[in-house]
Amino acid sequence: MNQIVNKEQLNPTVTLMEIDAPLIAKKAEPGQFIILRVDENGERIPLTIADYNREKGTITIIFQIVGATTEALNHLQTGDYIHDFAGPLGKATETDGLKKVAVVGGGVGCAIAYPITKKLHELGCEVHSIVGFRNRELVILEEEFKKASSKLVLMTDDGSHGEKGLVTDALKQLIEDGNQYDAVITIGPLIMMKFVCNLTKTYNIKTIASMNPIMIDGTGMCGGCRLSVGGKTQFACVDGPDFDGHEIDFDEAITRSLIYKPFEREAHEALCNLYQMEVK
Repeated sequence: MNQIVNKEQLNPTVTLMEIDAPLIAKKAEPGQFIILRVDENGERIPLTIADYNREKGTITIIFQIVGATTEALNHLQTGDYIHDFAGPLGKATETDGLKKVAVVGGGVGCAIAYPITKKLHELGCEVHSIVGFRNRELVILEEEFKKASSKLVLMTDDGSHGEKGLVTDALKQLIEDGNQYDAVITIGPLIMMKFVCNLTKTYNIKTIASMNPIMIDGTGMCGGCRLSVGGKTQFACVDGPDFDGHEIDFDEAITRSLIYKPFEREAHEALCNLYQMEVK
């Protein structure tokens, strides 16, 4: 069992937890994930490592409350314990040799983009970070991105914070301003990553997309995270989560991801009703 040493509410639906996990913190790298169970009867879910502190021996996770397990996890408080917490799993994001990179994150995907941005910055890479959110209320990790980026462009759909528009608008402007990137790394909603990759393909810029959003089981056994990459079947959790964004069949991945939405919503509502009954 692993203790929660810190908990913060980043916005109405997104929570940060710092977990005591020295063995995982010792080996964790950006792009990797953990598998957890809230209690002995809980389901296993994968969550990407949002940060790690090797000296303190802690792992930071950031999650959005979308289903029953994340709802149950969010009810735990500082000092409580998570029943199972295993990792690091998945392949780390390749950062060696990169001199200038644009990192494009959207929504809660910015929690995955941040450790990659931080690692690149520590390696001396010039990092231009583009992060997008629906509105000001949903913005997370702004100060962290500022510290780890040579340039930060923050976009909101409604213009309530940063610049109004889409992350692709900002990326296109940076490219047309003459910035020559060794790579673009994108993490966020599937539809956002699809259009980022469509844009960079027209400029022939190497693009890495993180397919964390479609992971379910985290071991490759359930098959829920299978996707087509260059015409071949791959699994996000064991073959990735990073893939060549220009070879991913995003339309197929988007269609498959929608299958689970009704089940997530139903399980979330059932657990919320249970918590309400316990309070009464």
